[in-house]
Amino acid sequence: MHAVVQSPIGPLLIVGDGTSLTGLYTAEHVRRPTTLGDRDDLAFEQARRELSEYFDGSRTEFEVELSPAGTVFQQQVWNELRRIGFGQTATYREVAERIGRPTAVRAVGMANGRNPISIVVPCHRVLGTDGTLTGYAGGLEAKRWLLAHEGHTPGTARGSIPAATGAAVTSR
Repeated sequence: MHAVVQSPIGPLLIVGDGTSLTGLYTAEHVRRPTTLGDRDDLAFEQARRELSEYFDGSRTEFEVELSPAGTVFQQQVWNELRRIGFGQTATYREVAERIGRPTAVRAVGMANGRNPISIVVPCHRVLGTDGTLTGYAGGLEAKRWLLAHEGHTPGTARGSIPAATGAAVTSR
């Protein structure tokens, strides 16, 4: 099942399995699914509400249930991404270190780029080692907008991954 919702960064495609979110994609996203199931723009009430609250500035954390498909390593990276708080950023190196794989910086970058649930699993908050904007599967303009929305100006240090744990994503 899927739905399309409007947002300040353009239409967002929401995909789910009936109980949890399995994908959230921008129109520019390079890895959109090819099979979507039935369209129901009234489905995903919680996800639509939480996205609306995020975009209007009243929500900084998501609570919707997630179930992205990925490898054990990807799940580990995506769980760590959820720990990067609203308005904060981390580098690929910091994420690699936090998951106990300090030499896996490139693999973290690849897992980050394959994140199927953008915004909610905030891969836009990951920057290059020097703090600069790097690629974003949803398009660099969307990444720039999301970071600005959260009060971050790319190229500036803005905190790192907090010690508190976020909600974990589950593997399918």
